[in-house]
Amino acid sequence: MTAAAITVIGGGTMGRGIAVAALVRTDADVALVETAVDRHDELRDGIVAESSERGADGAGSRLTVTASIDATPAADLVVEAVPEIPELKTRVLRAAEQRLRPGGILTTNTSSLSISQLAGALEHPDRFLGMHFFQPVPDTVLTELVLHPAASGATVEAAQAWTERLHRESISAQDAPGFATSRLGLAIGLEAMRMVEEGVATPEDIDRGMRLGYQHAVGPLRMTDMVGLDVRLAIAEYLASTLGPRFEPPQILRDMVAEGRIGRKSGRGFFDWPE
Repeated sequence: MTAAAITVIGGGTMGRGIAVAALVRTDADVALVETAVDRHDELRDGIVAESSERGADGAGSRLTVTASIDATPAADLVVEAVPEIPELKTRVLRAAEQRLRPGGILTTNTSSLSISQLAGALEHPDRFLGMHFFQPVPDTVLTELVLHPAASGATVEAAQAWTERLHRESISAQDAPGFATSRLGLAIGLEAMRMVEEGVATPEDIDRGMRLGYQHAVGPLRMTDMVGLDVRLAIAEYLASTLGPRFEPPQILRDMVAEGRIGRKSGRGFFDWPE
């Protein structure tokens, strides 16, 4: 019997995390697409090491890293996790839908862009939906399935089955700006940034208050650092353009991104990340 195959497109923080989760939680072969060839060895070594530490059997033999979607084997599940640029996602998704096995599904990990608009550019929109993962992927359990009118019932069922196979839980949301989770998470994060900007409290105390007072596992500013301030800025600008000024990014967010203080991946954001 042919082994199940998963393709993850994008070797950033999310793509890498999805690849690790797939290797740890399933016995599928995993292909990771990353156009920067000079990153392949580092990505492969890091993913295999983390997956093995988490108990994955034969991670090294099940993972391939390639620079081209065309070079990937046909897949049962494709997860696109490239930056939040509509034109880029559209181009990637069009290429990726050609690499599906019969019955395979195509998904995007976007946290804010319109699923319906992305679907409208595809040959087979019925085989496509949003599959929104959360940071850090191997340690979180939620996947938000974002539906659109053209998605078939079989595609929704397959996405739910893959979510279970990945040992995750799912919620479903209709396609709307920010869906169910990004909208709420960003609203809290933006208000926390405004509080820092206005001198209401320090980032440490704001996050501590949300963790201890509201039982949040991670405070809103540390979560912003983990997601990336650049990513949150892009989402805020998109939601401000679609939902109105309540999502207008505060100046502190714009300034920090301009300074290169974009969170964990740069070593500094609202907090320092010495690793």
